[in-house]
Amino acid sequence: MSKFIKIIGYGLTCLTLASCANLSSDRSQTTAAKRESMEMNSRALVAVLDRFDEAQQAALELKETAELNAYNLPGLSDSLLDRGKTLLGTPYRYGGSSRKTGFDCSGFVGHVYKEELGIKLPRTTGGLLSMDAPVIARADLEPGDLILFNDRGRGRVTHVGIYMGDDEFIHSSSKRSGGVRVDKLSNRYWNASYLQAKRVLTEEVAAAVKPEELLSKVTQ
Repeated sequence: MSKFIKIIGYGLTCLTLASCANLSSDRSQTTAAKRESMEMNSRALVAVLDRFDEAQQAALELKETAELNAYNLPGLSDSLLDRGKTLLGTPYRYGGSSRKTGFDCSGFVGHVYKEELGIKLPRTTGGLLSMDAPVIARADLEPGDLILFNDRGRGRVTHVGIYMGDDEFIHSSSKRSGGVRVDKLSNRYWNASYLQAKRVLTEEVAAAVKPEELLSKVTQ
């Protein structure tokens, strides 16, 4: 009987030890699983933070680019108008597009934009009217905007100039009026003939043009 009890006791001890071993193994597996889960979560968090930092950096660069472009726009329009002013008094000539030959209205506008900013515009007033560029309300005109006119509201576009600010625009007017000159937009004839305005000097243009290259051009 005593021997039987010992055997039972030994068996219970083995079962207890096995149970403890299994419990210890389960705990180890659980701990390992938790550790692995924590490591995965940590790596995921680091990845998210990295992406957040990248997004913040991209947003900052985009903001700086937009601010730079907005800053450049006044400089570009000033440079453009300075180029136009060097041509004041150049005679009007139908079909002309250079200082030597004289200018018609669209020839003058195209010459100034191409020589100063490297931008090639449509050659005719009809092409300028239909070109893909933002249409600007008269109240929102900025220096450098193109102003298109008809003959006192008679529909067909007949003339174009470059807005200078302060109600003034520069254009190649006619033989009778002396060619390239500055006029007031509020002048009775031009006011009645106003048709539409378009903006060529956009932020995309500002991003493509280097302002430091313009000053030397103006003096040529």
